[in-house]
Amino acid sequence: MSVRLLSILAAIVSVLAGACSPDRDLAHLDTRIAGETATFNDSASVKDGYPVPVMPASAETVAWGTPAVYTRVADNAGGPYLLDTGDRLRIFVYGQPNLSRLYIINQEGKISVPLIGNVTARGKTTNEMQNIIRSRLGTEYVKDPQVTVDIQQNRPFFILGEVKNAGQYPYVSGMTVETAVAIAGGYTERASERSFRVKRRANGFMQELEVPGDYPVKPSDTVYVYERFF
Repeated sequence: MSVRLLSILAAIVSVLAGACSPDRDLAHLDTRIAGETATFNDSASVKDGYPVPVMPASAETVAWGTPAVYTRVADNAGGPYLLDTGDRLRIFVYGQPNLSRLYIINQEGKISVPLIGNVTARGKTTNEMQNIIRSRLGTEYVKDPQVTVDIQQNRPFFILGEVKNAGQYPYVSGMTVETAVAIAGGYTERASERSFRVKRRANGFMQELEVPGDYPVKPSDTVYVYERFF
């Protein structure tokens, strides 16, 4: 092979090698990463013969922090029980058997106590009732009276709809819609077990609430169990 031909072949090999050089062309290659452009440049570091891409700011790791957790809190959850019409109270006055008896709060929200007359009970706690009765008795009739007020029976709740024994039942502390259904004998075959309605009187207004089965029931509430749609 002639010297001239060898020179021509050497020149072609040199041109091709320069055209395929990663340091020459890949340094200016743009690559799409997650919708953003990662740019290679001449100053980028090189690994295994290829430049390391410079990641855009939008592709960096983001610290989100602790996720917020929301919980539903029942009305007056954990608060004191407030007396109202239908509650039965056991009032004991030490040394006064004529005053110590059961009292039922009437439709006006009051009880009638001998010597002191009507006492408003609606919206009060048993501790508040003790203080009121003790104060009024001690003013004129009994010296240093010792008074205890307890709830003998809570006012009832009501349950209607697709339960086996709809009606009125004494309230039990800590009740939910599901326990109310259990007290009423359980669901009928047509009952829906997903959503319920609770009617509740609050601050002189009647509320209607669409609630789940674990929703707390209060005294005087009316629980309605829907029919299931097939």
